[in-house]
Amino acid sequence: MTKHFEKLALTRRGFVVGTGATAIAVMFGTASGTGEAEAAASQTIGTWIKIGDDGIVTLISPVSEMGQGTKTAVPLMLAEDLDADWSKVRVVQAGASNKLYGNPKFNHQQQTVGSYSVTGYYLTMRLAGAQARQVLLANAAETLKVPVAELTTEPGMVVHAKSKRKIGYGEIAKTAKVPDPLPQVTKADLKPASQFRLIGKDTPRVDVPSKVNGTAEYGMDVQLPGMLYGSIRYPEVQHEKVLTVDDSEAKKVPGVVKIVTLPVGVGVIANTVEGAMRAKEALKVTWSKTAPGQTYTQDRVLADYRTIAADWSKPGITMVKKGDADAALKGAAKVLTAEYYSEHVSHVCMEPLNATAWVQGDKVQVWSGNQAPAVMQILASIAAGTKPDNVTVNTMLLGGGFGRRSDGDDVMHATMLAKAADGHPVKLIWNRSDDMMNDKFRPLTVQRLEIGLDAKGDIVGWRHRIVNETYLGRVLPPPVFKAIGMHDVVSGGGGEMNYAVGNHRVEWARAARGVDVGAWRGIAAGYTKFAIETLIDELAANKKMDPLQYRLSLLKDDPRSAAVVQAVADMAKWTEKRPDGRALGLAYSDALNSHTAAVVEVSVDDKTGAIKVHHVWAAVDAGMAVQPKNIEAQMRGAMTFGLGAALREQIHIENGVVQERNFDTYQVMRMSDVPEMTVKVISNANEPTGIGEAGVPVVAPAIANAVAKLTGKRLRHLPMTPDRVKQALG
Repeated sequence: MTKHFEKLALTRRGFVVGTGATAIAVMFGTASGTGEAEAAASQTIGTWIKIGDDGIVTLISPVSEMGQGTKTAVPLMLAEDLDADWSKVRVVQAGASNKLYGNPKFNHQQQTVGSYSVTGYYLTMRLAGAQARQVLLANAAETLKVPVAELTTEPGMVVHAKSKRKIGYGEIAKTAKVPDPLPQVTKADLKPASQFRLIGKDTPRVDVPSKVNGTAEYGMDVQLPGMLYGSIRYPEVQHEKVLTVDDSEAKKVPGVVKIVTLPVGVGVIANTVEGAMRAKEALKVTWSKTAPGQTYTQDRVLADYRTIAADWSKPGITMVKKGDADAALKGAAKVLTAEYYSEHVSHVCMEPLNATAWVQGDKVQVWSGNQAPAVMQILASIAAGTKPDNVTVNTMLLGGGFGRRSDGDDVMHATMLAKAADGHPVKLIWNRSDDMMNDKFRPLTVQRLEIGLDAKGDIVGWRHRIVNETYLGRVLPPPVFKAIGMHDVVSGGGGEMNYAVGNHRVEWARAARGVDVGAWRGIAAGYTKFAIETLIDELAANKKMDPLQYRLSLLKDDPRSAAVVQAVADMAKWTEKRPDGRALGLAYSDALNSHTAAVVEVSVDDKTGAIKVHHVWAAVDAGMAVQPKNIEAQMRGAMTFGLGAALREQIHIENGVVQERNFDTYQVMRMSDVPEMTVKVISNANEPTGIGEAGVPVVAPAIANAVAKLTGKRLRHLPMTPDRVKQALG
């Protein structure tokens, strides 16, 4: 267990606790300071917990904070079983290290993606906290000259009830020694939920005060002595190469320091942001015109994908296989077939991508709001021509991530510029047009579903084929992608379901067409659940059953799923008559291993085709609710994301060129468009599961199901724009 920490030189004032492949270093030391900057300065690399002589407990956050609250939730879980006084806890951001800070449930990768943060670190943090608490108890027993069995703790204190004496963690830290052997802990030693002081309570988030008072530091806020600014002229079609550059006009722009041709485009380094961006626009570049994306137009690609989706003889990757769906469909009394389409959507993070890099010889420092520090370390090392161990990554607050800030192209390109900057740090900033043109969009996707029914209308076989471009196949080294069976859950996942279907087959077909795609909040479930849940409604109608009762019948052997569906129906008063011109729609999702259900109330303007969502009710069971109010907030944010993708957001690409470059043409939800949302959090004793993306998949199918109830028309193309609705209405 200690091999990961050999370079820490831990003394009697420090020790290592841990479970399985994860180990956590704990140190006792001098006063830890009162603010994050002071705490960070006193931190030893690789140390997760530091208990200062002043009683301040410094905890490392291994996850990136992008507004989802993990910088509070993950350290809070450690503090719970440590029984730390939260008012004396200081949280600092971890450096880059898969070895030290990797997520136990994400292949020990230090990435804040896929709603894995709380669920991945939950048990590890709690066990480490419990073991560190046992060390404190052992030291207190020696100091107080009492049996350790007579001691207990309250926040930040060890208590001996018999003698009415207490000793603070800070006092213990002054003389702490490490027991040999260390006390061992198991899950049985963890606090029962009835004794929680922090988990399940609405503890204020540690990132909020700085965001309110303006001291929060995002990647965009980084300022360094002698810093220069960078901008890059990228090709309009992905992966084109520079042939010639005329930089004569660009060099006339005041403040331009250097213009450099890069593998990805032409970079400008200048004394000011404005100068760098003006010079970039003045560059005259000819491009190779040979990139595969030159022929990419989304309507043509959708037609191509539709052909692939319909042909089960074409090779694909099996994502789900239960029973024999092919045989079941051949013997079915009736086969219901449906095709679904979903467009590219953009991340449009509030803070456009940016990164600051400083190359000094073979040493590199990076400042970046990112979701994967260890990935940034590797990419920066490649760009600088050095080793990853020579790269220090400073992870800043993120002004939105949603999957986009795990790619690291901004970090790599900033490092390329910094390498050419003669020892100056360089901050690369993308304007909104750069950000959208170079985004890694959610995949353009076609799905085909074939449902075999018996004479009673019951499901005997379910076959689902998904066609799009791969995300994991792009970002993973080919041997790694091959080792996981080329199962791309980001592009081709979400087809699994908890409904009682005996014969179930889901296949994903990769169809590369020259445009890179990425992970977008909710990943594949954002479109696969749309197909599944709208078909469930259609199957209910085929059996002349209420959609709620039909779902409950298919979930009779899954009580948690059934409970969340029933809960949201009760919240929305499902059986009550709605005002004229309005209807309710229902959808359920098991994505992220959580149970989420939503009901929406909608109306449709027959003349314009515009769908209006009046209210959204949602219930979510993500196991133990570590921070209930924060779960509510995450659900609202995710459902707002889902609304945008359901009703208006779409990227058009013509001959490889992205058409939408800003918010005048790319329509996101405005505050006035967002309906009232009512969220119920169902907490229980199960370990926490994913929440940050759970609200996305249920919104679009619930809307489509409500529209079908109002109009009798089934909508199968995302987004459900007014033009598409009018076309469906005839």
